[in-house]
Amino acid sequence: MADPIHILITGGSGQVGLELQAAAWPDEVVLHAPARAELDLGDVASVRAAFAATPFAAVINAGAHTAVDKAEIEAAAAFAANAMGPAVLADATREAGIPLIQVSTDYVFDGSKDGPYVETDPVGPLGVYGASKLAGELAVRLGNPRSVVLRTAWVLSVHRANFLKTMLRLAADRPALRVVGDQHGCPTSARDIAAALNTIALKMIADPDAPTGVYQFVNAGKTTWAGLAGEIFALSAAAGGPSATVEAITSSDYPTPARRPTNSRLSSDKLTRDYGIAPRAWQAAVAEIVTELHAERTVP
Repeated sequence: MADPIHILITGGSGQVGLELQAAAWPDEVVLHAPARAELDLGDVASVRAAFAATPFAAVINAGAHTAVDKAEIEAAAAFAANAMGPAVLADATREAGIPLIQVSTDYVFDGSKDGPYVETDPVGPLGVYGASKLAGELAVRLGNPRSVVLRTAWVLSVHRANFLKTMLRLAADRPALRVVGDQHGCPTSARDIAAALNTIALKMIADPDAPTGVYQFVNAGKTTWAGLAGEIFALSAAAGGPSATVEAITSSDYPTPARRPTNSRLSSDKLTRDYGIAPRAWQAAVAEIVTELHAERTVP
């Protein structure tokens, strides 16, 4: 029997973390997804103790302070989770001689580009959340040369709170919804992100010379929040679930404490080239999630 391959997953209770634990891993892989009480990334001693206790082969950091609007008034907490935590992991993984994979975000960009962002485009976060995630990217890249930063956007799943689940919940009580229609992006399945992270981690473990650096992964295609809502409701209605009509509004009609990028489109081409990961269409990913949620509602 092959020796066990231990992989540490931080942020295991989030959308991506939960999908990572449900993903298809080789039989010899042993996943560790400790709660914060067991592993506090803000406590260097806690991280060192975890690494001393288990011979990890790789670390996937899917944890983050993701409350974008709250981050504007909780800057210290956002930077502690999104920058200091990754810095501690970068040091620990470098000392252990193992790869670190960091999940990041489209919010590192200002959204002013016309067309999908590529990894080498200038960054320019609009708020605290994006700035803290960018600091985390830099900490990882500088702290461990054997690292991959994977940016993603508009994450959806059957887990936790997200746009798709919010739309279905609101549609259960309202016949019409006003949804922002001037922000453009790529809806992305947390399950597909987890599959990409799975591929990257296994390749980096097997090959010390596997590609490193900044990458991006989103489902293929583009839409707006209003367009996404319309697709969700069409799928839900076809399955006998809640639906509503959608009125597209502007960002100025729906002000928020944190500014959102007008353009959150990301190119996944570099990841496809270096790791052979080709994302499916966002419509297929959304349909899968809506179908699963509908099945949960109809199970007696």
